[in-house]
Amino acid sequence: MNTIPTPFYLIDKTALQRNLEIVDHVRRHSGAKALLALKCFATWSVFELMRRYMDGTTSSSLYEVKLGHRKFGGETHAYSVAYADHEIDEVVAHCDKIIFNSISQLERFAPFAADKPIGLRLNPGVSHSGFELADPAREFSRLGERDPERIRAVADRLDGVMIHNNCENDDFGRFDDLLAQVERRYADILRRLNWVSLGGGISFTKPGYPLDAFCERLRSFARKYGVQVYLEPGEAAVRNCATLEVSVLDVGYNGKHLAIVDASTEAHMLDLLIYRESAPLGNDSGDHHYMICGKTCLAGDIFGEGRFPTPLKVGDRISIGDAAGYTMVKKNWFNGVNMPAIAVKETDGSVRVVRRFSFDDYVDSLS
Repeated sequence: MNTIPTPFYLIDKTALQRNLEIVDHVRRHSGAKALLALKCFATWSVFELMRRYMDGTTSSSLYEVKLGHRKFGGETHAYSVAYADHEIDEVVAHCDKIIFNSISQLERFAPFAADKPIGLRLNPGVSHSGFELADPAREFSRLGERDPERIRAVADRLDGVMIHNNCENDDFGRFDDLLAQVERRYADILRRLNWVSLGGGISFTKPGYPLDAFCERLRSFARKYGVQVYLEPGEAAVRNCATLEVSVLDVGYNGKHLAIVDASTEAHMLDLLIYRESAPLGNDSGDHHYMICGKTCLAGDIFGEGRFPTPLKVGDRISIGDAAGYTMVKKNWFNGVNMPAIAVKETDGSVRVVRRFSFDDYVDSLS
């Protein structure tokens, strides 16, 4: 691995498989189907492994629908906050189910759906999210329909619904309570459906999550309403299975010890800036504390702070953790910084580079 030039994302198949085995456990013991949320992770070089444990994909755009259909297979669910006239035919051609965000979109585009099952996103007005930015039930939310009366008026046109109101929710009790509130609000509508997607954002692959209780809750929900339950894990499927491998380019001191690396939060781990979080770095036992900084001109381009066993020097390599979900799907060419390659660590320990990016890719992304 040390012969691969940095920066590069490194996907560890062994770690990925651990998550997928939990996903599969939930499928087998709850009866729920699991769809990979491509908005979180769409690195198709590992889809061959993932499709063994998951039923298909769910999307947020035309391109994601096409990617899921062509590269993953299985069931392909199409969803978008708003479909455009010029893309609806292609969306329908590549999906197994199509889900509309609003009743107005349903009325406009349902005639194009042919015989594809139709769904509608519901917004129950309650959610679990530590960030207002990601809260689907925030004030004035545009995500889904809330009013039961309006939904009842179109219920006979629906095959199913999607309810996505969890975000990084590792509290089963909170999930249970939110689902109970959904039931109280929409029980009569749920009984008229064939399937219900409970969306993503449920951290059921986190160590210690009560899987037996989770599976029983899903089973009882499905029996009560006579529906097929879907889950849409994104981050839960790829939790802690990838790192961003970087090299130290410079070190310094300005009240804190600094190390500048050959990657960027703005370009390569954008969620750190969006949600003002720090990446996992170093370990807790090292005696040498450093702030790890990106190489762009953005003053706040900082991965975080960590402790290291020895002083850092130019050329040292660092592994930046939690680099799977919402990273590769968001990478960009800010400052013209070299795009990290993508590498896969196989279960036998061997590492292969599956994608490299070049100056030509940078040029071709512009005009």
